[in-house]
Order: sequence, then C-alpha cells, then structure tokens
Amino acid sequence: MTLKVRQWAHGGGPLTPLQWQGWQDMDPQLVLVFAAPEHFIAGELAGVLAQAFPKACLAGCSTAGEIVPGGAMTGAATVTALHFDHTQVRQAVTELSHMGESRAAGMRLGEQLVGPELDAVLVFAQGVRVNGSAVVAGLADVLGDQLPIIGGLAGDGTAFRQTWVLSNQGPSTTHLVAVGLYGSALQLGYGAFGGWTPFGPARRVTRCAGNVLYELDGEPALEVYKRYLGDYAVDLPASALHFPLAMEGRNRECSGLIRSVLGVDGQQGSMILAGEIDPEGYLRLMHASRDALVDGALWAAKSAATRLGVPPQLALLVSCVGRRVVMGTQTDEEVEAVADVVGHGVPLTGFYAYGEISPLDGANYGRLHNQTMTVSLWAER
Repeated sequence: MTLKVRQWAHGGGPLTPLQWQGWQDMDPQLVLVFAAPEHFIAGELAGVLAQAFPKACLAGCSTAGEIVPGGAMTGAATVTALHFDHTQVRQAVTELSHMGESRAAGMRLGEQLVGPELDAVLVFAQGVRVNGSAVVAGLADVLGDQLPIIGGLAGDGTAFRQTWVLSNQGPSTTHLVAVGLYGSALQLGYGAFGGWTPFGPARRVTRCAGNVLYELDGEPALEVYKRYLGDYAVDLPASALHFPLAMEGRNRECSGLIRSVLGVDGQQGSMILAGEIDPEGYLRLMHASRDALVDGALWAAKSAATRLGVPPQLALLVSCVGRRVVMGTQTDEEVEAVADVVGHGVPLTGFYAYGEISPLDGANYGRLHNQTMTVSLWAER
C-alpha cells in the first residue's frame, strides 16, 4: 500500500488537476476527502478531484473539524489517496429521503457491496436527519454481524443544519456512501474509547421510538434533561455536546455506548439522539474533563495497535464534535496522544463527526458511537 496525504485551506488559491499530477502517477483506487462545509458549498474541490482521479473511488464528507498530523484544523480539507497492491475497492451509494428510512438505506448499501472476499466496510453518512445506528444495523442485516464497519456521520461545524457526503456522484446532502474493501491482504486494527464519566441517577426509558426519546421515568425527556443542564439549557441543542447520555441495559449494566443529542422538540418534550435507544434500558448523563478525554484517545489508539499487531501504514481517526467543544484549545492533545502510540511517522487523517462508527473492543461488528475517539489502523501485507 502506498499513500499520500495533503491539507488544503479554504481560500488558499485556485485548485487545478495539475496540482495532483504526482499523485496520479501512483494510480490510487481510493481517495478519502474530509473537508469543511464551505468546500462542498463551493463545489471546487470535488470537481477537481473527480478530474484528477477519474478511475478512483472518491469518498468522504463534510466535518466539524479536520484531523491532521499534530492536531485539528477548521475550514480546511484533507485529502488522502491510497493505492492498494492486493486489495480491491468497490463503492456503494444510496439516497436517504428521511430519517425513518435509515435502516433500509443501510441495507441498500450492503446489497451493492455483497461479494466474495469482502473484508471490511468504510461508511460515511449524513449527520442530520439520520439514525446512524440504524444505518449500521441495515448494513449488518445484509453483510452479517461479524464484518468490521468503520466510518462516521458528517458534520457542519456545530450548526447541526446541513451536511454533505462525497461519492463518485459528487457532493450531496441526501446521499450515503460506503466503500467495500475486498481480499485478505488488508489488516485493520480498531479501538474506541470515550473518557466520559456518568453522574446523577440512571433514568429509565419509558417511551422512545428508534432514536427519538420521549420519556424518562414517565416524564417528558427534554424536561428531565433541562433540569440537569440548568443554565446550559438555553443553548440547546449545541450545549448538549457537553452532556451526552450513557446507555445502560435493562439490568443496569453498562453497554459501552454513548448517545449525543442532535436536536430537541419543545412542543413534544422529546430529544433526537444520534442513534437508537434501548426501549427497556436506562440513560445517565455524562461529563468529562479535558485530561480524561485525552486519556480516552490514548486507550483507543493502544487498543487499535494491539489488535493490528504489525506496524501501521495509515491511521484513520474519527472523533466527536462534542469532544472538540469540551477540549477547546487542548483538542490537539488527543490527536498527539494517538500519534505517540502509532508513531509520528505514520500518515494520519480523519475528522470530527456527529457520530463515530467502529467495532467495540473485543468485537468485530461496527457500532455507532457518540462522544468517542475511534482509531482504525491500516496495513496491507
């Protein structure tokens, strides 16, 4: 596997296909693009990349921040071109017309990718008006629950209004894209860890539908949540990034999954979460210190490196916008913590997302996470 990574600032001068000429010589099969929303609104970047790499699979999304070696950027684009020696690549694209169709959309992606030697799936979904866990579940319905699925939900800073997904069909506010990786030559190591601490009592879910939470302990969920937030409540939904929800099972066991609040409905007293909720489970509020979040990124990287077992050739990081909001000027530290584990010479790319997709430690199948640093390490034999 050979690869190149480049960062491009918005307004940094005109883009032309000639600027990628040295990259064209390596004949990439996959070009990953993570960029601030303005790059997709202008449309220039996607058009130039399509011209420069007409045979490559283009895949990526808009972000809530771009991850580059040394830390995070805002308003930039990061482009990673990969040439595989022994791995085949296939793209799947589908339309998501409304949130309730999320599982069906995941199934449609899976049906396009089914084939012998499918080894892993990389998926990028819209970050708003989507049920991220249902998309992952739909993929698993078709492809099985032992296939690694990694990726994330697109972002648009902290606006939560409109996001973009990039495929060979161009940038879109309604498409989902998945990339199938075929063959046994590609090795993946993955890790996911939060670093958040639950506080307050666990509240029983008494009414929900998919990823919409209506009641906790028989009360309107939004009212319960606002009581805990206090002064932060006036800034919902953005302030919810500071206070995600830990999912617990019906027997109060910790599931290891966290849910972010993507939107609120004051009339119904409900909250839209990034993924589905256990209708018989419990939820607890969480908070975190900056140091705890950096430690979480460190553990995610260590888990990925242990699982890979060989020196990585690429590190793909998908972290949550909520972590960036909480860490502020210390955001770079979680990226540096990963680099300390995998090696500062390893190419690194990624983005801040509205949801992160990765297997949990000890499992192979993908799950939707929120407020989590996910690390996937790639190496081709």
